Amino acid sequence: MRLLVTGGAGFIGSHFVRRVLSTTSDRVTVLDALTYAGSRENLGPALASDRLTFVEGDILDAALVDELVREHDAVVHLAAESHVDRSLLDGGHFLTVNVMGTQILLDAARRHRTGKFVHVSTDEVYGPLLKGAATEDVPLRPTVPYAASKAASDLVALSAYATHRVPVCVTRSSNNYGPHQHPEKVIPRFVTRLLKGERIGLHGRGEHVRNWVHVEDNAAGIDLVLRHGTPGEVYNLGGGTDLTGRQLAEHVLKACGAGRDRVDYIPDRPSNDLRYAMTWDKAARLGYHPRRAFEEGLAQTVAWYRANPGRWEPASHEAGSPVLHT
Repeated sequence: MRLLVTGGAGFIGSHFVRRVLSTTSDRVTVLDALTYAGSRENLGPALASDRLTFVEGDILDAALVDELVREHDAVVHLAAESHVDRSLLDGGHFLTVNVMGTQILLDAARRHRTGKFVHVSTDEVYGPLLKGAATEDVPLRPTVPYAASKAASDLVALSAYATHRVPVCVTRSSNNYGPHQHPEKVIPRFVTRLLKGERIGLHGRGEHVRNWVHVEDNAAGIDLVLRHGTPGEVYNLGGGTDLTGRQLAEHVLKACGAGRDRVDYIPDRPSNDLRYAMTWDKAARLGYHPRRAFEEGLAQTVAWYRANPGRWEPASHEAGSPVLHT
């Protein structure tokens, strides 16, 4: 299969590309704009593969997108603006990239009769759930600009199936973690600050609940949906580990060998949803099962940041305040 992966030099995208190249004979083209969160280095040894082609470019470039989609059998669409705090400051940019970029890709997929189109999304589109867990068919209730832009792009993607039969599947994962994630996100932010001897901060009283999935488990789920998912369907991909912000901080402190006195509690941010939760029974029927235990995955993640300060130290100066990012 000839596979086009947008955002393939980002955190989740690079893990997905590395998985495909190591487990299949597929040929992969990565399309990535190499913004602050993307790097060729994320692809590691995969860059040397003769089955990988790297194209630096923007999903808003309709001519480039059309040319690339025409040459491929399937598209896995991960390119997106993905940071909640940044979306609070510039919601319009998130709408442009996440919604219009998705529409441009779908238009090309329709013209060239793409065999499969996997649109990668987030559990944040479901909004807060004080009890229970979201199935794939519950109404979407996003509360921040980032989540709203992803909910809109999900609906745009699903409408392409309904109206044009573009063979779209949507995946929605919970919070990802793992090696070489940008330090604007909560786990690398906590880890890198602690490794530098600095303090970390929690919004409010640290009671916000998130589900955590190792990025390699998410990549495996996306791959399953690519090969076995039913067009027109949505698949949740969770991790099985629900933690409050306070519990997460305790895990990271322990993994880094730091004490609880390194935590500050700071004012909450706007619309910080108290709890996310979703089921993933549908993906389980395809064979999806999160395999990486949280403590094991966190230890692996901390070890990577310890061993690679040159990869994260420059970015950590631009990642903002030491708060709980999602």
